[in-house]
Amino acid sequence: MPRSILPREGLTLEAIFVPVRLSLLQPLFTGSILLAIYQSPKLPLQWLSPDVLKFFQSPKALVSLGVLFGIGLLRKTNNVMSRLVLNNFTIDNTWDWTKEIVIITGGCSGIGALMVQRFAEKNIQVISLDVTPPPTPGLEVANHIRKTHGEPTVLINNAGIGTNKTILDETESELRRVFDVNIIAHFTLVKEFVPSMVRRNHGHVVTIASMASFLVHAQNVDYTCTKASALAFHEGLAQELKSRYNASKVRTSIIHPTWIRTPLIESLIRRRKITDLVLEPETVAEAVVNQVLSGYGAQLILPARLSIFSGLRGFPSWLQESMRNSVNRVLES
Repeated sequence: MPRSILPREGLTLEAIFVPVRLSLLQPLFTGSILLAIYQSPKLPLQWLSPDVLKFFQSPKALVSLGVLFGIGLLRKTNNVMSRLVLNNFTIDNTWDWTKEIVIITGGCSGIGALMVQRFAEKNIQVISLDVTPPPTPGLEVANHIRKTHGEPTVLINNAGIGTNKTILDETESELRRVFDVNIIAHFTLVKEFVPSMVRRNHGHVVTIASMASFLVHAQNVDYTCTKASALAFHEGLAQELKSRYNASKVRTSIIHPTWIRTPLIESLIRRRKITDLVLEPETVAEAVVNQVLSGYGAQLILPARLSIFSGLRGFPSWLQESMRNSVNRVLES
């Protein structure tokens, strides 16, 4: 397989699964084959050799195709239902990317900078907020944005920090800064920019969380607490928008990426501390930008194969603790 059609991460399970997803799990594909087989006496199938036709008409082949058709149909139905429910069964055709204004926190480096670049490449007005250098008070920044650019229609809460320290080693000031940046800022910015979205019933709030929303690592407790909180924030905001403010077209999305390649992660990889898939920053940035441009809200788990871990709290206690035990040395110096 040429490198050009592989994901940035190389030959991953996702890349291997693509041909299956695009063929055997497409109900239109498997359903068409089943229909052709059942209608074979009436259809000109001379182009199929007798052996091939006999194989497809065998009981095992028919059962296999039927199972694949059922799985594909359930998968499609699940995806459609998730999209409809998460977006309140509404369609918003008013997105005009020549007029939308996107705000990204933590937009001066990492994933945030990549998102800024991709929106800018599409000639979409994007504003970056970052803590370096220290900003003026939040209200003053918000007023300046509104006065200079207008009311933002997309807010991406991306900024995030951690200390990589144990609970006992972390200072109170470090702890408060992690919570201020990773979750308190979400509340502050939503208070400033979402009221205009509610008035127009148009907008999108994106929360960058993590797989840490579901699984805690020792020596990463502060960060994990804020990411679990970010998930609750996202879910609660969506509920309030539709049940308290009648803003069913203000979209909400949350993103849960696994490890992302950073200088810190590189050192962990070299020491064989991390053996799982590591995402490239560009992969995450593109996923977020594409979700925003779709005009719909969603919950994205990157890579999708890790979706099973979103239900970790429902696993048996012995299995939960075994999974936490398996990663409790990853961040150890």
